[in-house]
Formats: sequence, C-alpha cells, structure tokens
Amino acid sequence: MKRIIFRLFKSNRYSIVSLISAIEKENINIELVLEKNFNKILEYDPKDTLIAYSFMSFDIFDVEKEIPILKEKGFEVIAGGPHPSAMPERTLKIGFDKIFVGEGEKTFTDFLKYGSSEKIIYSREYVNLNYYPPYAIKNKHFMPIEITRGCPFLCGYCQTPNLFGRKVRHRDVDIIIEYAKEGIKHNRKIARFITPNSFGYGSKNGVTPNVEKIEELLFNLKKVGVEEIYLGSFPSDVRPESVTSGVLKIIKKYINNKMIIVGAQSGSEKILDKIARGHNLEIVENALSLIHENGFIPYVDFIFGFPFETDEDIKKTFDFMDKITEKYKAVIHSHTFMPLPGTPLFDVGPGKLNKKYYKKLGDLSRNEKLAGYWHKQEQLSKKLYNHFFGGEII
Repeated sequence: MKRIIFRLFKSNRYSIVSLISAIEKENINIELVLEKNFNKILEYDPKDTLIAYSFMSFDIFDVEKEIPILKEKGFEVIAGGPHPSAMPERTLKIGFDKIFVGEGEKTFTDFLKYGSSEKIIYSREYVNLNYYPPYAIKNKHFMPIEITRGCPFLCGYCQTPNLFGRKVRHRDVDIIIEYAKEGIKHNRKIARFITPNSFGYGSKNGVTPNVEKIEELLFNLKKVGVEEIYLGSFPSDVRPESVTSGVLKIIKKYINNKMIIVGAQSGSEKILDKIARGHNLEIVENALSLIHENGFIPYVDFIFGFPFETDEDIKKTFDFMDKITEKYKAVIHSHTFMPLPGTPLFDVGPGKLNKKYYKKLGDLSRNEKLAGYWHKQEQLSKKLYNHFFGGEII
C-alpha cells in the first residue's frame, strides 16, 4: 500500500487530523492525502491506495452513493467515526471492507502495521490522550487541541458517549504546552479546544471545575506565546453545572471570547428529564446569571421540535427564552432535533417545527437574539428518519 486517501467532508476534518497525528506518532511511512473532491479520488491507482472514511450520520447520503463506485473501481475502503461506530453491521453492508468502532487511533494504526482478518474492528481500551499528538506537525495539519475526551452524561440525542465512552480523560497541561509551542513555530498562535465540557478540564468527574488546573493551562499557554485563547466557545460549549464565579473570574484574565456557549436544550423541566440532560432550569439560570454578571454574553443552546413535546412544553421553552434574552442578554443558539443512530432517542421520530416555532424564531432572529441553522436541520432530520426507518414524513 502506497497511500491513504481520507475522504474529506465539512464535518470530519478534526477526526482525520487525529488519525494522521497517530500515524505520525507510530512512524508509519505512507503517503497521506485529504481529498474533498470525490472525482479526484477516482484518478488514483486502486492497487496501491486505501480509501478511508470517517463520517457522521448526516454524511450517509454521500457515502452510500460513493462506496459502490469505489468498489467497482477496485479500491479497498474502510470506515470509522460516529456513524459507523453506531451502526457497524449496516455500514459494512454499504460495501466497506473494514469498520472501526469507537476511538480509532490505536486500532487504525495497528491495522496499518499488522493488518486484520476482522471485518468489524472494535476499540477494546480507552485511548491515552497523552500518548497521541493533538495535531499532525509533520504533515502540517492543525486543529483545536483536544483537552478532554469522554462524557459522564447520557443525553438522549448525543453520540459522544457511544463513541468515546463515559470515562473522562484529560490531556496533561505539560503535553498541551509542548505541542502549543510546536504550533507557535508554525505561526499557530490562537488556542481553541475540543472537549465535551470546556469548564470540566482537569476535573475528576468532568463536571466540577478544577479552577487551579484551568488556570495552569491558560497561564502557561500565554507564557509560551499563544496570543489568543478561546475557551467556552466554538467548537466546544459548557455544561451549566460547571459555571461558577471562581472559574469565570479566572478565565476572564486570559481568554479572548466575549461569549460563553451553554447547553440548556429546553425550557421545560419535563423535556429535560425526558432527554436525560442531568440538570434543571434553576441550574441553567444560575449559570446564565453568573456569565452575565462577569461581563460575558451567554449563547444558550436549545433543541427544538422533539416529537414528544407538547404545546405546554413549547410555551414553557418560549417563556424561558424570553426571560433569559431580556434578563441576561442571552442569544439563543438554535438546533432542531435530529434522530442520530447510537442515541437513546434514535427511533422517536424526526424533529418537526410547527407554526408557533416559525413565528417565535423569526421574531428572535429579527431582533438579533437568535443564531443557528434550525431550519436546515429540520429538513435534514426528516431526511435522516425517512432513510433509516422508511416511509415518507412531510
């Protein structure tokens, strides 16, 4: 095998860079190509080329079109990531030669070094984040630094625990700093992070903030020459339980973002229980109050269109949104529920917004109190549900 071509989608660059960094760590000598143009992939020689897909469930429509074409040309094709990990047998039937389930750094590099007779290759142990680099320096592929992996919660709509498990693991500060220094050598002087909970870094349970460890990280990043730090913003948000005066006062000294993204997901206590969020509205409001008092703008995640919500649930959510946009100057970060494989709510139906939602979200948008892609996600939600369960939902 001469090369690996990673099929690049908008959603998978970070996961691909993690795999490339693992290949570098294991000193596997092979040509690595990232390609977003499917037709260009077909120009390569299948005899010495492995095609690798890491993809999310909403990429399935492209994947199912492409794999038969690649197999007809004679390519070996493998897959991993959130969707293959959630539905390995069904994904294998698309035409893949191998499916990697769970964390892929070790299983993927072991496969490259030793091969495997298994069709579905399971990750049998948690990856040590300190062993693998956070980005691929040799191939000059950089991304936000993953500081924590694993989530102790089981939110009904989320694929993260299925992919990474519920055991929380942190990358040590000294490891992060060493790679930050390498990044600076390549003019990467802005620090962003990948984590299930930005304020959970260094915490034993992934929830209660370890303020000393967070400050140690931020202080040392500044010390080695990082010019801008973004924590609690894209691409990672914050659990409301983790927002405290202590952590906000510390991060205020170091970070550049003015907004903090907090996951609320609903303004109905009944819905919060149904989706197993693990917090109530009092905890959310306390977090927003603290964020506002400390001079930050709260961006609050909400998921709309749960199939099991009632008009009363919708009204309570609208009332809560009105309250927090007025009292705490919050901006609503909108999402429509999507039925994702591997989640407890996979089979409950697609997210669907009624006229009340359209009017309310339109009003918020006109008043510059709304962000997000709720309308596009509503269409995608229906498309996903129809694809996996058949029928046609209008």
